[in-house]
Amino acid sequence: MTRRDFITLVSGAAAAWPLAARAQEQAMPVIGFLSSSSADRARYLTAFRQGVREAGYVEGQNVAIEYRWAQDQYDRLPDLAADLVRRQVTVIAAHDTLSAIAVKPATTTIPIVFVTGGDPIKDDLVTSLNRPGGNVTGVSFIAVELGAKQLGLLHELRPGTARIAVLVDPKWPITERFVSEVRAAASAVGQPIEVLNVSTGREVDTAFASLARNPADALLVGPSQPAAYNSLRWRPTTGCLRSILSASLPKPAA
Repeated sequence: MTRRDFITLVSGAAAAWPLAARAQEQAMPVIGFLSSSSADRARYLTAFRQGVREAGYVEGQNVAIEYRWAQDQYDRLPDLAADLVRRQVTVIAAHDTLSAIAVKPATTTIPIVFVTGGDPIKDDLVTSLNRPGGNVTGVSFIAVELGAKQLGLLHELRPGTARIAVLVDPKWPITERFVSEVRAAASAVGQPIEVLNVSTGREVDTAFASLARNPADALLVGPSQPAAYNSLRWRPTTGCLRSILSASLPKPAA
């Protein structure tokens, strides 16, 4: 199942499950949408809206959606979550791990549907994968566990790789576990890695400039949606990437 299928599934659940049960409580049911990012970088927003439509709800016609964006200022998330609770929305869709962690303690009555890359049990979102309990349910991409698999794949694709760089955001809640899994997998196969901590667009630029001077043989990017990673699309890192590739790939024949 693709990520879009997952998001569509979650958004469909967000629309259909509680909305039908509580339709009589409000003239028009309201979905609260909480994200640590911003609207211009919400890659899954289109899929979310499509899932809501497929559940029979059209924004502005028979359902309203209240959006709250933290604009990568993660300390704002608890206040934004509390605002949605005060708004008495019908259900809250938490767009990412940080949003889910912030909104869970804000309410025990409003249903919450989350998407996370970590372990929802370890993040204290649910008590069980089979029986989440309470008012919280959702989907995990198990990105932490996939880190070791991704490193193993890189090791197989480029046997004898001298060094793999691992780009992570130390502020992201699942980063510590992700790095631990990757380090263990690297140690098991004797693969040297270099962990690069980045939390801002400027730090991403600095990391790539360093890699341009001292190229790694491969790059593994940790799971996250912070401003730092999103800036990779817009910041002028093309030159750095070109330098890394030219240093690590075979030279074309003359």
